[in-house]
Amino acid sequence: MLTVDFDRLPVGPGDRVLDLGAGAGRHAFEVLRRGADVVAFDMDAAELDGVAAMFAAMDKEGQVPPGATGETVVGDALSMPFPDASFDRVIASEVLEHIPDDMAAMRELVRVLRPGGLAAITVPSFLPERICWALSEDYHTAPGGHIRIYTLAELQAKLKACGLEVGSHHHAHGLHSPYWWIKCAVGVNNDGHPLAKAYHELLVWDIMKRPAATRIAESLLNPLIGKSVVVYVRKPA
Repeated sequence: MLTVDFDRLPVGPGDRVLDLGAGAGRHAFEVLRRGADVVAFDMDAAELDGVAAMFAAMDKEGQVPPGATGETVVGDALSMPFPDASFDRVIASEVLEHIPDDMAAMRELVRVLRPGGLAAITVPSFLPERICWALSEDYHTAPGGHIRIYTLAELQAKLKACGLEVGSHHHAHGLHSPYWWIKCAVGVNNDGHPLAKAYHELLVWDIMKRPAATRIAESLLNPLIGKSVVVYVRKPA
């Protein structure tokens, strides 16, 4: 399930891409499939072990174009172990809402992005996130959880203040917001609740089959209740 639109953030052979806060690696895998060199960067070493194993499996199955490489690096987004201007593209998906000093993380992102390079920044959308916070205290007080709710204007202003040129934006995952509202209402850890379980099965079916009906429904829901907002930026040359 990709949040970033790779038509707006083109990557391919010859590009070096940082997936900042890579988590389980969903965007890193897509970057590698497109033939770019990708670094999956995260604080969670255990998750990155799984990403590295998937990189190896993709290579074994012939899913990695010749010359493309995937590597994992454990570290802190506030002090990344990369030289200035190391990357042609940066993806920071659902990361900044976890970091107390988000602007320090943005400045570090700018530092490692080359002049003229592009980045995609995604965070939870204001309205769906605000509803989740209202429904459940556990949703946003768990260790390592979300510590702020962004408005689109605030996110764009902070990115501009860090020296980035802000471009287009869009919302994603409109079908997922109701699932999280259900989870927050019945208990964020209550995966066995019949309603939460049924909706989760619907989402899995949609991800696997991608039928036209749900694709159309999500495209209509995204501007209204898309779970994530994605902003595309450029570092001035």
